[in-house]
Amino acid sequence: MNKLDEATRLVSQARISEDGKDWHRAALKDIESRLEDPGFPCVFSRNAFRKQLLKFIFVEDGETSGIQHLGEGLQEYVELSRAWDGRLDTSYPLVVAFSPDALDAHSVDDYQAFGWKVLQGLHEIDPEPWPEGVGTDPDSPAWSMCFNGMPLFINMSNPAHRTRRSRNLGEHFVLVINPRERFDIFAGDTPSGRKVRSNIRNRIGRYDGTPHSLQLGSYGAGALEWFQYGLVEENIERTDKCPFAFKKP
Repeated sequence: MNKLDEATRLVSQARISEDGKDWHRAALKDIESRLEDPGFPCVFSRNAFRKQLLKFIFVEDGETSGIQHLGEGLQEYVELSRAWDGRLDTSYPLVVAFSPDALDAHSVDDYQAFGWKVLQGLHEIDPEPWPEGVGTDPDSPAWSMCFNGMPLFINMSNPAHRTRRSRNLGEHFVLVINPRERFDIFAGDTPSGRKVRSNIRNRIGRYDGTPHSLQLGSYGAGALEWFQYGLVEENIERTDKCPFAFKKP
């Protein structure tokens, strides 16, 4: 068993029922109920759940200790991801669930403000330099959140979403994290990738009962990544500014 398998921060879904706290098990049950639904739009997440590929980090608070705990687990996840062999069936998404006691939030805006606070906190303790070629300004199409030298795609899900049901994974605030490159490989701006994205977005429309967000796009094709991390309920053009601030070396 290697160091990653022994890590206490990064756990598989199979272990949660054995040694998790009550709220850990409640969060997993919520996520399970979504991902077992054949209509859930993200076929990649459903596949990962079915094959027990999901990795979890549980965060007890949103302060310094919680961010440090998350950062240590995320560093382990990035190291695990560096060894990826390129196959879908060995692609491990990371699910980060926060205790209800970690935040006081009631609206989509509240939850997303907390999410950006978490990402900013991670950036402040990032152990590695920002990767070359990745934009540092969120208002640039070249920007992506990075940690430990790896560009990431992050999906913010929260219980306040009523219209965007596909961004509601139960009663906990949840970040779903994947290495950026996996989206580029399986759903990037290629003929096969565009077909995959079209299928998922059609599924979103059926599951949510409303057209998919206007902000959904493809990295490197003009869309802003940060808009896609946290979606608004309405299908409207967005002019708000990203709360993320790049820390200069």
